[in-house]
Amino acid sequence: MQTQSRFTQISALALGIAAAFAFGQADAAGFQLKENSVKAMGRAFAGSAAAPGDASVVTNNPAAMTQFDKNTVQADISVVDLSATFSGGGTDATGVLPLTGGDGGDAGDVTPIPAFSAIFPLGDSGVTVGAMVSAPFGLKTEYENGWVGRYNALKSDVKTVDFTLSASVDITDRFSVGVGMIYERAEATLSSAIDFGAFMAGAGVPGILPQSQDGMVSVEGDDNGFGWLAGAHWRPTDKLTIGYSHRSEIDHDLEGTGDFTLPAAFAGAQAGFAAAAASPNLPLTPAQRAQLAVLGNGFRDTGVVAPLTTPSIDTLSVTYAFTDRFTLLADVSKTDWHSLQAVTVDFANPFQPTSVEAFNWDDTMFYSLGAEFALSDTFALRAGVARDETPTNDEARTPRLPDANRDWVSVGLTWNASEALEVNAGYTHIFVDDPTINGIHSSSNSTLTGVYDADVNLYGVSAQYRF
Repeated sequence: MQTQSRFTQISALALGIAAAFAFGQADAAGFQLKENSVKAMGRAFAGSAAAPGDASVVTNNPAAMTQFDKNTVQADISVVDLSATFSGGGTDATGVLPLTGGDGGDAGDVTPIPAFSAIFPLGDSGVTVGAMVSAPFGLKTEYENGWVGRYNALKSDVKTVDFTLSASVDITDRFSVGVGMIYERAEATLSSAIDFGAFMAGAGVPGILPQSQDGMVSVEGDDNGFGWLAGAHWRPTDKLTIGYSHRSEIDHDLEGTGDFTLPAAFAGAQAGFAAAAASPNLPLTPAQRAQLAVLGNGFRDTGVVAPLTTPSIDTLSVTYAFTDRFTLLADVSKTDWHSLQAVTVDFANPFQPTSVEAFNWDDTMFYSLGAEFALSDTFALRAGVARDETPTNDEARTPRLPDANRDWVSVGLTWNASEALEVNAGYTHIFVDDPTINGIHSSSNSTLTGVYDADVNLYGVSAQYRF
């Protein structure tokens, strides 16, 4: 009956925190979001799969849940303050005329990222169960309409919300294993301008020049997927702890709509393009007929399907308690970004060509080193540094994610308000190497070149209650 009661508590908690998270998660910045624990943020996420006393192990390493001897609930709120400003230019579809428009403003935003977790030991059985809602991946950049890179990107918004159920068991007094199931909700919105002036000029419409007839396309889709995670937690000595976790890939087929906004001149010319493509009397090559057929019958609102795979992640964590008050922690994490080589959007309209935006991302490593020092039984300080590799590269980097290698500096504080209540605060500044755009092409065949000035600040507070 006690076990059944614990699972009833988890189910009730899951419904409540899922509803709160769906309301609170408006958007996200960046693609991989580590911000599921303010305590871990304060040490640059060093020891994320091994450090004691952090309920985020439900998803960071379920095997570590057996270290909790009381029911524990934890709520974290992290705020990502991303800034990314562009300077540069490019050429239109002719390769001669410069692109018009401004710098797009600050493509970043200030975004809250909540996380909720709960852990329940099942008596003296050595089994512990837990539940967590978090946002492991997210991307949000948005530029001003009419900016110089509008044909590459206007708005890019990718959100994932995970609900994780985990269980762990002690194999020995010093070794435990854990597994978890992940239900993931993914939503995406991608928009950009279209240079219909370039299309019309290429088709020989008199008096029309590139950049004179701009329209827009917005693609939206969503999907639900399932994944898994597994981990091990080993304490070979009283001072040394080693944790390892693996999170699986999760495949999505985002289904939704592609909405086109057409300039009046192009909309009025579509019937003529379609008639010309179908006319047997015009001396057109097959390629010309195909192009006219697309111009005449494409660019209409239609259904879309776009595959998206969130990557697998492997994390190795080590902690060493030199004294009762001082602990050193380290993390090495690999994210398998090779699963994202391109964003491919298939349109239900057979006249609308498949849209393929190459990403060519590489696998990345995250290295962090942190320390914790207990000032007293009431207060503890922590700090950490990290090196975070980017999956992007100079050849394929796009304005949708103007990312580069990053260096982290973090500090944090814990206040043990009582034996049951713990409050944490954390701050991280991320130094971003200047991301460059090196002649990237758009679907309108324009070319964009430039450099970004980018940085990130993270702020967080959390509360944990044990009962």
